[in-house]
Amino acid sequence: MKYYSTNGRTAEVTLEEAVVKGLAADKGLFMPKIIKPLPASFFEQIERMSFQEIAYQVADAFFGEDVPAEQLRHIVYDTLSFDVPLVPVTEQIYSLELFHGPTLAFKDVGGRFMARLLGYFLGKEKKRRVNVLVATSGDTGSAVANGFLGVDNIHVYVLYPKGKVSEIQEKQFTTLGQNITAIEVDGTFDDCQALVKSAFMDEKLNEHLLLTSANSINVARFLPQSFYYFYAYAQLKKLGKADHCVVCVPSGNFGNITAGLFGRRMGLPVSRFIAANNSNDIFYQYLLTGEYNPRPSVATIANAMDVGAPSNFARVLDLYGHSWEAVKREVSGAAYTDEQIADTMLACWKSNHYLLDPHGACGFRALQENLLPGEVGIFLETAHPAKFKDVVESIIHEPVLIPEKLQVFMRGTKQSVPMTSSFSDFKDYLLRQ
Repeated sequence: MKYYSTNGRTAEVTLEEAVVKGLAADKGLFMPKIIKPLPASFFEQIERMSFQEIAYQVADAFFGEDVPAEQLRHIVYDTLSFDVPLVPVTEQIYSLELFHGPTLAFKDVGGRFMARLLGYFLGKEKKRRVNVLVATSGDTGSAVANGFLGVDNIHVYVLYPKGKVSEIQEKQFTTLGQNITAIEVDGTFDDCQALVKSAFMDEKLNEHLLLTSANSINVARFLPQSFYYFYAYAQLKKLGKADHCVVCVPSGNFGNITAGLFGRRMGLPVSRFIAANNSNDIFYQYLLTGEYNPRPSVATIANAMDVGAPSNFARVLDLYGHSWEAVKREVSGAAYTDEQIADTMLACWKSNHYLLDPHGACGFRALQENLLPGEVGIFLETAHPAKFKDVVESIIHEPVLIPEKLQVFMRGTKQSVPMTSSFSDFKDYLLRQ
């Protein structure tokens, strides 16, 4: 499979080149040249298949030309060593719980898959050390760091905004050591993302270091996130409720919903998608006006969605031929303030005894407000509420139990490198490594 750049000003590359490079030479994002539809027989029997079996069929459509079947199957099955259950919240609305992996967030799927795929390519070619740069507004850092922990010939640098991630999230990637370095940037997530992108474009840095990204700009990070959309549909079909399915995705950098839209192109029978924003409503405003106006992000209680310039917007545009009308036909939007998010969390806890995290709350509320009669909605519960313990407890006025997986991280000692938002400072640091 060949991969092209969304900017269209550089030659097509192989999967291996796309994964190792992360970002195209013309600053565009890589896209697969072909999105293969899955056969009707796959959907006819999907409810009888396991998560791993479903994911392997989807992975084969994306990566089967470039990775031997046995190796790809091993990567998929090793990645998905946990379940992603579909849980009823109301009669019409279901939560897809993506927090049962090692770091209790949806990015465990993409992070673990990418680590294993990149490890396969490096082992095959005996390449020199690869330096993975990843910007995080919360869960990406922990999922990627833990996915790559201890992988030979790979060093991970996690850039995160100082004081803008929860303590539990921070502890999940600052306490690991080994081949993981946490860099605490005095700025916003957008500043962190800008540092990563600038590093890829710097000629001197790339002469000295082999750099790649583990953000959702990397095809090996975002494409595997399509796996759980198919599995969600399978679970809904098993319940006999899959005929008019609507999926709502809490959206920040837009890698997650883009993976779902890819799934739809492969034949996934989802009626429509809803992108739920917090106060950083750049995509919602685009849907209303047809104009894309990125702006500095603002801090909210749904911090993983605090993105003012979503990278994967370029992929959404490319997927729909840069047509605003085409995007609107398949994707609608919603946006909520902190007050609305908190009200939703409290109401859901009291009425349904289901504990939402702030991100999932955006998805749940959007379905409450937008589902039509006869439709069934799935929202993505992207992280365990305990990862936002202080926020959640202040809203529901009850203690939130911290799962043992998180308690292990909390007992660790924070290790981080302070950094300004200046690229020259970040470049100098990398050149000294």
